[in-house]
Amino acid sequence: MRISESCAKCLYDRQAAKTDNAAYLAEVKDLLDRRGEDDTTALMGYRFNRLRAKYFGEEPDFRDVKKQYNDLLLDMEEQLRGQIESAPDPLSKALIMSRIGNYIDYGAAMYHVDREEFLSLFADTEMQERDLPVYESFLRECEAGKNLLLLCDNCGEIVLDKLFLEQIRKRFPHLKCSAMVRGGEVVNDATDEDARYVGLDRVAEILTNGMPIAGTIPEMLPSEARAALEEADVILSKGQANYESMYGRGMHVFYTFLCKCDLFINRFQVPKLTGIFVEE
Repeated sequence: MRISESCAKCLYDRQAAKTDNAAYLAEVKDLLDRRGEDDTTALMGYRFNRLRAKYFGEEPDFRDVKKQYNDLLLDMEEQLRGQIESAPDPLSKALIMSRIGNYIDYGAAMYHVDREEFLSLFADTEMQERDLPVYESFLRECEAGKNLLLLCDNCGEIVLDKLFLEQIRKRFPHLKCSAMVRGGEVVNDATDEDARYVGLDRVAEILTNGMPIAGTIPEMLPSEARAALEEADVILSKGQANYESMYGRGMHVFYTFLCKCDLFINRFQVPKLTGIFVEE
């Protein structure tokens, strides 16, 4: 998905909010001015992180934050599983809960993740009418397909992804499930270590995108991950960064996320934190 001028300004402003180092910000502006037509916000974030390491050393460590939210959701796991399994449509319920987990994002112009606001989102775990046509199409694709690939996003969220994949495996036992996480530390996004910590490896084969980059850029994937993407009959992409890096590439993808920044709020004409489920 192409970076608009408003997105470029937002990307620059977010870097300027972190530092007043003129030399660094000049290089940030140069990177944005020279961006290619196919460059995405995920790729620009990766470039900024490499540039910041040159000027300031390593990025802040989010490992404690990641563990905090993984542990929070692991503590809630049995209660949420019970709600899912007692629902008329457990898979639908699990999908909405999985999307709620997309709130836990320190990288998408959220600036502040409020635990109480996050927990309040579980007051409504019903699928909205606008989601139903996409959900029905998703079910048809799962019934017909052999391989499902889940493109994961944040820590904490991956516990809910595990509950979702449990229901996928119950409803479509013929599907082989894989989950792709980040290949290195990037903000609070999930890595292989995080996925195994929460037990995601018990319900899916774990793959990584091979890099500390908050998105899925097909041409930058290692061979195993690229093959999984190309061979998947059903792709479910979580989060804004995966949408921005995957959308418009001519692939059949289901996307689900919460709208957390102006780009998505304006694109879908919805209030902030509205859940989206769309098919490309």
